[in-house]
Amino acid sequence: MNRTINRFHLANFGNLELLAKQVVEGFITGLHKSPFHGFSVEFAEHRLYNSGESTRHIDWKLYARSGKVFTKKYEEETNLRCQIVIDCSSSMLFPKGKEMNKLEFSVYAAASFIELFKKQRDAVGVSLFTENLDLHTQAKSSPAHLRYLYAELEKHLVEYSEENKTLTNSIKALNDIAELSHKRSLIIIFSDLLDDPSKSDDFFQALQHMKHNKHEVIVFHVVDKKLEVDFELDNRPYTLVDMETGERMKLQPAEIKEKYKEAVGTYFQELKLKCANLQIDFMPADINDGFHPVLLQYLLKRGKLF
Repeated sequence: MNRTINRFHLANFGNLELLAKQVVEGFITGLHKSPFHGFSVEFAEHRLYNSGESTRHIDWKLYARSGKVFTKKYEEETNLRCQIVIDCSSSMLFPKGKEMNKLEFSVYAAASFIELFKKQRDAVGVSLFTENLDLHTQAKSSPAHLRYLYAELEKHLVEYSEENKTLTNSIKALNDIAELSHKRSLIIIFSDLLDDPSKSDDFFQALQHMKHNKHEVIVFHVVDKKLEVDFELDNRPYTLVDMETGERMKLQPAEIKEKYKEAVGTYFQELKLKCANLQIDFMPADINDGFHPVLLQYLLKRGKLF
């Protein structure tokens, strides 16, 4: 829906909050022009009327426009708490030299969610992890808190974008987040899921820990599909460098492409199936498609479209 937004860096927007507003406003405008034209810009302020309720808070103007009955939703009725979790390891800095890498995509998408939650008056917190849990905030909805989140995301994005190689310990981080999120929450995770495959069981035990603590979990699998899944490289020799360990490998793409695609496809399909078994939503997030598909997947899943 908004591939063009990927051509701009944060500097073009002045700050992360302004970029998020541009993304969300463009997203809502796009919904009006799409098959989801019934979507209301004021969706955060209303909920469907339930038979038998008082008619006191029915929005008759919205009824006149839509033909559907909604009641006005007040701040005390809004109790969603969301914790946005971002994998900030070095593998998320791929691809180098492109307009946007996986970490930038995840941070910008997270900022867009913060703006969306602000419109809904919902509480939101942020967790960033590498080998350690580098940032964890409680979920709040105050304007001061949201400005703090934007500032921390901007600051950490600059710090993580430096050349130092950073490994991932998602298992420890996710277990810590499960314990630190004391109230039942929606936990949205952005990760390329490129942990050691031999630790896959431990990773899913950490996700199960979140489910055991009554949290709802959504995993956005952040990838550059063209390069990391479809392996669309020019037919020439390459030296591939592991962005976390620095290990190098020389190869000719054509010689391994089919086996690589099969192995990667099988691995990610297994992750998807394991998520499904735990009743965790597994959603693809291709950095080449922009942010709108991420927001749309979320809203469709949450039933926020009228």
